[in-house]
Amino acid sequence: MTKKFSGDPEKAKAAVKAILEYLGENPDREGLRDTPKRVINSFDRIFGGYLLNVKDILTTFEEDNVVPHDQIVLLKDIELYSTCEHHMLPFVGRAHVAYIPRDKVVGISKLARIVEIFSRRLQIQERIGIEVTNALMEELNPHGAACVIESKHFCMTCRGVEKQNSVMVTSSLRGAFLKNKDSRQELMTLIHAHR
Repeated sequence: MTKKFSGDPEKAKAAVKAILEYLGENPDREGLRDTPKRVINSFDRIFGGYLLNVKDILTTFEEDNVVPHDQIVLLKDIELYSTCEHHMLPFVGRAHVAYIPRDKVVGISKLARIVEIFSRRLQIQERIGIEVTNALMEELNPHGAACVIESKHFCMTCRGVEKQNSVMVTSSLRGAFLKNKDSRQELMTLIHAHR
């Protein structure tokens, strides 16, 4: 059974209709008549991270010494779509997620799924990185975990200072990536390789 949001969808639709009226629109005109319903339906995807839990999707494997304990596992350029909690405007970009295995590894697609879980919520970019690395540290017990995010924020490009080409970069580093400058440097070199 698919999880659903716990709130009242009719109240949410009424709120969207009130916003349309606030803008001076006629929510009963043909083009807007079904907009409240469409907006609420779109929330299943846009904010679907609230309906997911890392423990439900993360299948780990004992690595049986197949993966050396000093090897960085990195998934680069994970597309990221999120919504700024301050203005409810999108921010889009890419995440780079890495870990150094200790005794468990995870299917590489799960790294992208973890990013999805935390980005598909009302968020700030800094928190996404922290939540991703916390989840990896808790579930995999690796020597280190990292999440570097680069994104463009619509609250900066289409309002406010309106700087179209600005890119925000954040990094959350745990374990070896934080404490060992060689591991950190290797990670950054891998992220920027072949660009």
